[in-house]
Amino acid sequence: MTISQLSRKNIQALTPYQSARRLGGKGDVWLNANEYATSPDLNLQNRTFNRYPEAQPQQLLERYAAYAGLKAENVLVSRGGDESIELIIRAFCEADDKVLYCPPTYGMYAVSAETCGIQTTTVPLTADFQLNLAEIEQNLEQVKVIFVCSPNNPTGNVVKREDLLTLLEMTRDRAVVVVDEAYIEFCPQATMANELANYPHLALIRTLSKAFALAGLRCGFTLANPELINILQKVIAPYPIPVPVSDLACQALDQNGLAEMQQRAAEVIEYRTWLINQLQSLPIVAQIFASEANYILVKLQNGTNVFKTLWDQGIILRDQNKALGLSNCIRITIGSEQENRRVVEAIRAISAK
Repeated sequence: MTISQLSRKNIQALTPYQSARRLGGKGDVWLNANEYATSPDLNLQNRTFNRYPEAQPQQLLERYAAYAGLKAENVLVSRGGDESIELIIRAFCEADDKVLYCPPTYGMYAVSAETCGIQTTTVPLTADFQLNLAEIEQNLEQVKVIFVCSPNNPTGNVVKREDLLTLLEMTRDRAVVVVDEAYIEFCPQATMANELANYPHLALIRTLSKAFALAGLRCGFTLANPELINILQKVIAPYPIPVPVSDLACQALDQNGLAEMQQRAAEVIEYRTWLINQLQSLPIVAQIFASEANYILVKLQNGTNVFKTLWDQGIILRDQNKALGLSNCIRITIGSEQENRRVVEAIRAISAK
C-alpha cells in the first residue's frame, strides 16, 4: 500500500484550491491574486520570540473591534480568513451535515468542506450574481453552514442587503450564515456588522490582505456574537497568531494605519474606474461586470487566448473560463498605474489585430 493510499479517501479525491502562487507564472505584472501593488512600511517593535504568543492577542482584538465598531468579545483573530472558513466548518458540521455555497464564488468554501469530509450543496447565483433565495430555501435539508461572499469573488458585486436579511430569517435556529467580507474596505457601507446584534447565527469574515495591503502577514478575523466566538475558540490552534503578525497588524490598525488603508482603497477605486473606462472602448471586450472590490471581471472574445497571450508577456491575470457561468472571463486585479496601463496596452494590441 502506498502512502497516498493510506490517506483519507476524501483527500485522495480532493482537488486542492488553485491559489495564485500554486498556478505559477513568470512575469513582472502580477494581477491575479487581488493584492495591493506595494507593501506598507512597517517595522517590527515586539521582539519577544522566546515566549509563546497570546492565544488571542488582546491589543489586536481591541484595535480591530474598534475599527469594526464592535467589542473585543465579538472578534476572533486567525491565520487569514481561510482559517476562519475551516474553523466554522469544523466547529458546526457533523459528518452528515452539509455546507451550502453559491457559485461562481470563492473556491475555498468547497475545498475546506471537502477537507473536513463534509458534503456540499450548491445553489448557483442568478444571472445578475445575486442569491437565488427560493432555490436556497428548497435545499436547506441537513445544511449547517452557508457561505456568501460579498463583495463576491470573482464577480465583484455586492449581494443585496435585503436578500441577506431574508436568508438570515430563513435560517434562524437552523444554520450558521457566514458573510465573507474580505473586500469590504472598498464598499464599507455594505457591511453586515451592524446586524450581528440581531442574528446570533451570523458570522463575518474579514482580512488584512486586501485594502490593508498585508496579504503576506496572513491575518484574518471572524466577527460574531460572543457565543459563536467562544465555540470557535474551542477548535482554533493554541497559538495561531505569531508575535510579528500581531505586532505589525496592530500598527496597521492604529490611527495612521487606518488613514493609509483608506487612502489605498480610494486610490484603487480611482484606478478601477480608469481601467474600466479604458477597456470598455476595446471591441474585443464583450462585457465588464460592475465591481465594488479591488478587481474587475471582464468577458472577452476568446478570453482564454487573451489570458494566454498576456501570460506569455509576463502579465499574470486570473482565468475564470472554467468557473460556472463565466466562459471567456478574466479577473483583473487593480494594480499600480503603470501595471494597469500595461494591461490596457496589451489587450488593445490584441484587439487591433
